[in-house]
Amino acid sequence: MDNDFDIPPLQFGGDIGQALKAVREARKLSIEDVADVTRVRRAYIADIEAMRLDKLPSRPFTIGYIRAYAEALGLDGEAAVERFKSDEPDLNEPLRAPIGVVQTSDPRVVAIVGAVVVSLVAIILWNVAQRAMLANAPPSPTASARSTAQAFAAQKAGPVSLGLPLPAPVESTIPPPYETPGLPTVNPDGTVTPQKLAPPKPGLAEDPATVDVSKLSPVFAPNGRIYGAAAPQPSSVTVQALKPASLIVRGQDGQIYFARQFASGEAYRVPQIAGLTATVSEPASFQVFVAGQSRGVLPAAQVSLGKLAEPAT
Repeated sequence: MDNDFDIPPLQFGGDIGQALKAVREARKLSIEDVADVTRVRRAYIADIEAMRLDKLPSRPFTIGYIRAYAEALGLDGEAAVERFKSDEPDLNEPLRAPIGVVQTSDPRVVAIVGAVVVSLVAIILWNVAQRAMLANAPPSPTASARSTAQAFAAQKAGPVSLGLPLPAPVESTIPPPYETPGLPTVNPDGTVTPQKLAPPKPGLAEDPATVDVSKLSPVFAPNGRIYGAAAPQPSSVTVQALKPASLIVRGQDGQIYFARQFASGEAYRVPQIAGLTATVSEPASFQVFVAGQSRGVLPAAQVSLGKLAEPAT
């Protein structure tokens, strides 16, 4: 393990890129190691160290990359971000008003207020004019009492015929009862008819219990790229893909720590971090090695990586 007294501080060098590079080299890590841990492109790591900001994404993404880079090296991510903002201030950030200076009112605000007042006065005057016009308008014409009596007398009362009732809408019909797959069907006469289960679909995950352990390699043999903990970091558990499958590693808080689609032969060195859990597409697609010795395949699709190192019972 490196001596922390030999690690340069964040204030080392002319900018934050030089400081991060010095810490990385002091910890004997490569750019590829940092890229694998932070999930940031190797080109972006090199651009941060050289402070080639024109080749990096927007400023918020760059700040996030610097924070992740510093935390991967065991440094204070927020302190690294403050160093970056001090080295490369944002010129588009609005300036604060000086203390003790009286701010004068904006003439545009006065113009807007005047326009609003004029609009309100116009609306009030229009409503007053409308009410005056309605008050002076003549009454609406009405029919005479004789015409009204003749109209009522012309109406003839008679029976009302109703048509046939309409059928119930489709939404009101009762749906057929749901039958659970696999359960027997009870007939009206009391007899029971068993249901036929559909054959399993091809391509489903193989049961780990059916894997022939004797055909597996007794010791770990690298046959592809190795992810996870870097070579200098301690790790007692390694999972290796026997065929293409997916692997997702989550921390104690449920956030994704690592995720990748593995090719056959690729492996993942489990960091010695408490509470890591792994979720795979097929348990039989990953072989477990503890201290380089085979422990068979994963027992389930979701397992605790820390418990894989415990002695087998």
